[in-house]
Amino acid sequence: MAGPRRPQQQEGQKNWWPGRGRQKADQRKTEARSKGEARPKGEARPKNDPRPKNEARPKGEARGKAKRPSIGSAPIALSQQQGAAKAFPPPQQNKRGSRNGRGRRSQKPAIRAYFLGGLNEIGKNFTLYECQEDMFIVDCGLSFPDEEMLGIDMVIPDFTFVEKNRDKIRGVVITHGHEDHIGAVPYLLKKLNVPVYGTALTIGLIEGKLKEHGLTGSAQLHVTPAGSHIPMGCMRVELIHVNHSIADAVALAIHSPAGVLVHTGDFKIDFTPAEGAMIDLARFAELGKEGVLALLADSTNAERPGYTQTEQTVNNSLDSLFMRAEGKRIIVATFASSISRVQMIINCAVKYGRKVALSGRSMINVIGIASELGYLDVPAGVLIDISMINRYEAGQIVLITTGSQGEPMSALTRMAFSDHRQVSINPNDFIILSARPIPGNEKTVGTVVDELLKQGCTVIYETMYEVHVSGHACQEELKMMQALTKPKFFIPVHGEQKHLQKHAGLAVSMGMPKENIFIGNIGNALEIHEDYMRQIGDVPAGDVMVDGLGVGDVGSIVLRDRKHLAEDGLIVAVCSLEAETGHVAAGPDIVSRGFVYVRESEAMMEEARKLVERVLEDCADRHVRDWGTLKQNVKDELSRYVYRKTQRSPMILPILMEV
Repeated sequence: MAGPRRPQQQEGQKNWWPGRGRQKADQRKTEARSKGEARPKGEARPKNDPRPKNEARPKGEARGKAKRPSIGSAPIALSQQQGAAKAFPPPQQNKRGSRNGRGRRSQKPAIRAYFLGGLNEIGKNFTLYECQEDMFIVDCGLSFPDEEMLGIDMVIPDFTFVEKNRDKIRGVVITHGHEDHIGAVPYLLKKLNVPVYGTALTIGLIEGKLKEHGLTGSAQLHVTPAGSHIPMGCMRVELIHVNHSIADAVALAIHSPAGVLVHTGDFKIDFTPAEGAMIDLARFAELGKEGVLALLADSTNAERPGYTQTEQTVNNSLDSLFMRAEGKRIIVATFASSISRVQMIINCAVKYGRKVALSGRSMINVIGIASELGYLDVPAGVLIDISMINRYEAGQIVLITTGSQGEPMSALTRMAFSDHRQVSINPNDFIILSARPIPGNEKTVGTVVDELLKQGCTVIYETMYEVHVSGHACQEELKMMQALTKPKFFIPVHGEQKHLQKHAGLAVSMGMPKENIFIGNIGNALEIHEDYMRQIGDVPAGDVMVDGLGVGDVGSIVLRDRKHLAEDGLIVAVCSLEAETGHVAAGPDIVSRGFVYVRESEAMMEEARKLVERVLEDCADRHVRDWGTLKQNVKDELSRYVYRKTQRSPMILPILMEV
C-alpha cells in the first residue's frame, strides 16, 4: 500500500519529514557508533541501532525512541495563537486542533446565550437562547431600585434586542414565581405576544399580574408540570423539579442540536423539604452520564460554605416562638411568595388556637392564588379579615404581613411609622421577621426594626433566631451539581461579580479548567460549541426604569436632575420683559423649594432679585435679545452668587416672558 504523499518542505526547516531523510540520518549515526564515536549528550538511541538491547548506553544517552514532530503541527500552532484572545479552548485537543478526538472539527451547530439580566446584579433575570433560526427566553424578572434611583418603582430588562428578533422567538419558559423571575412578564407581553410556559403555581402568579395590566385576554399561558418537554423550534426544553423557597420551582435541560445545556434557575438541595418532593438529583445524574455541554448555575450563595439549612428548621423555630408568645399578638413579616413559610405559620396558628389575618396587597393576592390551586391548606374559620382583629384578644391573633425588606410602602413599614389604617403597634406585640435582607436592603430593614423597638414591642429577626433559611444552594450543593452534571463548560449566573467569581473558583476546585469558564456581563453574547466557547460580541441591554405608568421615559438625565433637586433644592427666577426694548417690565420674583427657608433668608433673596434685574438690564443695554443667552446669563450669575453665599449649588430655573 502506498504511503502518504510527502508534503512540500517549509523554508528553513531541515529533515522535518519523518521518512527517508530521517532513516538516512539514523544510518549515518549508526555507522559512527560502529567506529567508536561517542553519541552527543542527550541524543536518543536510533530506532535501527544494531547494538544489543542489554548493552550499556553511553553517559547522557536518552532511553527510547526519538520524538518526531507531528504532521502539520506547525500551522496548527499558529492558528491557536491567532484565536487565543477570543476562544476558550477545552482542556483536551488533538493534533489537528479539533476537540472531538477524531482529528476533525465537529459538524454540530453552536448554541448562543444572550444575557440581558441577572449578571453582576441581584434580580432582573433574563436569558435568551438561540440555535440555528430559533430563540426562546428563560425568565423575565425585575429588580428593585437602588438609593440613587429616586422615585423609581422598579427596574426591568431592555427588550430592544428581543424586539429586533421577534420572528425568531418561540416562547418564554419561567423557572419559578419570584418577582425577580416573573415581574417583567407583563411588560414583555405588551411588546411581544408569545407563549409563556411554567408550572401551575408559576402560571397562576403570572396570571394575577397580567390581570393588573389588562392582558389576560390575549396572553398565551401554558401550565407545564415538571418532567414535561416543551418544543422550541429545533430545541426542546425539559423541566426538572428542584427545591427553592417557593413551590413548583424547576431547572431546565435545553436539548439542542449543539448539545445539552442545564440552566438551574434558583435552587437548593433540601433532603427534608417542607412541602413536595426533594430535588430530582437522579435526573441531573442521568444528564451528566448522557453528556452536558454547559452548565449555567445559580450563584447567589456561592460565598456561603456548607449546605443550606432545611425549611424544617424554620418550622421548629416558629413553633417554639408561638409557644413563647402566649398572650401576645404575633405579627410575622415574610415574602408573599414563600408559600411553605405561610403554611407553617398557619399550622402554628391552628395548633395554638389563633386566627390568621393578612396584610399587604401582594400577600393577599398570592395567598388567594395558592389556596385556589391547592398549594395552601387553610382550615375553615381560621382566616379572618384584618378589619376583625380588634374583636379578638391579642393572644388569639396572628398577622401575616409584607414588608420584610423594609419597603417604604409595605404594610410592616406603615405599621412601624403609625401609618397603617387597621393596625397600631403596641408593647404587647411579638413581631417576627422571617426573611433575610436582600443585599442593599439592610439599612431600610434596620430602620423599620428600630422604629418597632422604640414602641416597646418584641422583635425577632434572622440573626437572633433561626426564623429564615435561604432558598439558594451553598457551596457543597453547588459542588454536587457540578459533580452530577459533569459539564464541559461552565457559566455562573444569578449574582453579583463576587458571587460569580466565587462560584467559578468552586468549579475550578472540582476540576473544571479555567479556560472553560465564562464570567459575563449584561449584554454579552456567548457562543457555545462542542469544540469551543467564546464571546462573540454584545447586544443592546441595560436597565429600563418604571415610574408609575411610565416605562423607559426616565433616564440618567432625569435621575441626575432628581438627585440634584433632592440634594440642593431649586431656585426659580421669574421676570417679564418689554417686547420692544427688552428691559424689565415686572419682577423679577425669586421662588425657592428645598433650598432655604425664605423667611429666614429674606436679605439674601432680595439681593438675588436685584442681581437678576441687573443682569437683564445689562443685556437690554447691549441689545442681547436671544432667549437662550438671556437665560444662561441669569443662570450663571445667580449660581455663582448663591454658591458664594451658601457653598451650595441648587438647580436654577429662569422663566422669562415678553409683555
